[in-house]
Amino acid sequence: MSALRLSDVTASYGHAKALFGVSLTLEQGETVGLLGRNGAGKSTLLKSVIAEPSVTVAGEIAIAGRSLRGLPTYRISRHGVAWVPDDRRVFTALSVRENLELAHTRNAPADQLDKVVASVPLVGRLLTRRGYELSGGEQQAVSIARALMSAPRFVLMDEPTEGLAPLIVEQLRESIARLPAEFGVGVLLAEQNFAFVAALAQRVAIVATGRMAWAGSTAELKNSPDLIDRYLSAGASQP
Repeated sequence: MSALRLSDVTASYGHAKALFGVSLTLEQGETVGLLGRNGAGKSTLLKSVIAEPSVTVAGEIAIAGRSLRGLPTYRISRHGVAWVPDDRRVFTALSVRENLELAHTRNAPADQLDKVVASVPLVGRLLTRRGYELSGGEQQAVSIARALMSAPRFVLMDEPTEGLAPLIVEQLRESIARLPAEFGVGVLLAEQNFAFVAALAQRVAIVATGRMAWAGSTAELKNSPDLIDRYLSAGASQP
């Protein structure tokens, strides 16, 4: 098992800095929650890992001690990092099966599609439908399934529950909960939904104004209402 490590990472969009000296470790087989208010820097952190072109990054990002700095996104993907963007990016003219098969790589076993469908069962009912026929929740399920098709070591999820109905959120929670054990992946879950993260993550990191404000176990955070009130969105409730 390997680890994805961020050490003293700073990120900016042009001259505007968005992250300041953030450090974080994600092991394969675990889920880590990344919490914070809207605009705190959660998405920027994920984009820094995958070398999204709009973000300029300093500091160190490595997998199993091998630096990812300076690599283009496609090579970072080959090192085992998959991204589930907040806008889903499903190819609307293609069927769900075609969307998934496009992401299948040589690193993945031939039966990866069957494994993915078993773990994200909502997708199994959609394979023949076109992307434009899907609801927002269905697109999110497809985006998660597509990330798994390359047999990654780490999956970065950006706000997977945003704007979704409670029933779909629960189905996604059940699917995400299976991923570390069934695929051996580390899941970094960027969210504002504290209850959703608390049900899945063993550890939690809170980002505030681009800085790491707090990190610890999920149990610790559940028992710290002052931290929840201070750093999370208005109305955040304990699970």
